[in-house]
Amino acid sequence: MRTRVLGFSLVELMVVIAIMAVLASIGLPLAELSQRRNKEEELRTALRQIRSALDEYKRMVDQGRIVRPADGSGYPPTLKVLVDGQPLASSPQDVRLYFLRRIPRDPMASGDIKDPIETWGTRSYASPPGEPSAGRDVYDVYSKSPGSGMNGIPYRQW
Repeated sequence: MRTRVLGFSLVELMVVIAIMAVLASIGLPLAELSQRRNKEEELRTALRQIRSALDEYKRMVDQGRIVRPADGSGYPPTLKVLVDGQPLASSPQDVRLYFLRRIPRDPMASGDIKDPIETWGTRSYASPPGEPSAGRDVYDVYSKSPGSGMNGIPYRQW
């Protein structure tokens, strides 16, 4: 009488491992693509939040609710002002207008930078659009990342 040995042969195990390797090699690039897409969406959202706050600050200055320095453009001097708030021009008490709860971090920035404000490049109102540079105010922000998006446009130009 012959006894049957239960289990898998070496060939069967090698075929299963080969199939799993092929599936893993397909799945890994898709996971990386998904992660990159999520980071790019975070970048779009962060830029939209900061730019909306800058526009709102300018609108409040134009309406006279925030005092504009005589030689100022009407844009905030720093990004920190959006979080710290500005006093209302007509209020006898120290009532402040706040534009952001916090400055979002640039998701494309390296992990070495701790302060979210330092992850962004700023453009002054006086600087040309093609060559943004910092100045006495913050007219716009951009990512300092040297990379390009999936659409081929460098992050600095978003």
